Amino acid sequence: MIYLFLAEGFEEVEALTTVDILRRAGLELETVSITGDITVNGAHGITVNADTVFAKADTDNAQMLILPGGSPGWKNLDACDELIKALHKAADDGRYIAAICGAPSIIGKRGFLKGKNACIYPGMEDTLVGAKANDRQVNVDGRFITSRGVGTAIPFALAIVEELIDKNTADRLSSAIVYKR
Repeated sequence: MIYLFLAEGFEEVEALTTVDILRRAGLELETVSITGDITVNGAHGITVNADTVFAKADTDNAQMLILPGGSPGWKNLDACDELIKALHKAADDGRYIAAICGAPSIIGKRGFLKGKNACIYPGMEDTLVGAKANDRQVNVDGRFITSRGVGTAIPFALAIVEELIDKNTADRLSSAIVYKR
């Protein structure tokens, strides 16, 4: 199972593009509200019903944890102690963590990206503690996938598909959605 976490103020394009593309690829993904309520409000007034709430998610056995950005979405994710514990366990277990926009700061400031290639929303590079920050659209380094923002949501999602399934599937999806990689 893959979990994508939703907090009040999440970036709708980053979250929903990722959900759409991963589900098109046949990956098992659930959206998880960290608010305790199924209904979560995005940064731009789009309300989404999550698939489940954090208390019901089996984060200890998830293949990947995904953190969308958005303001104040990523800050609300960062303030969720239970999510932070789940991220530490996933990192310790060698499982995948993916983050986009401001959300790489959540794992960056905790040292998860030390020595790794990583990117983040422009101007936030100092939160990628010990990482080799760059301005690529997406970085895949070990079990960590980072991306920069709304404009990189499609390549972010396709990179996840390529990592979890294969390049052919990602290329096929890219063609099907009329996106040139």
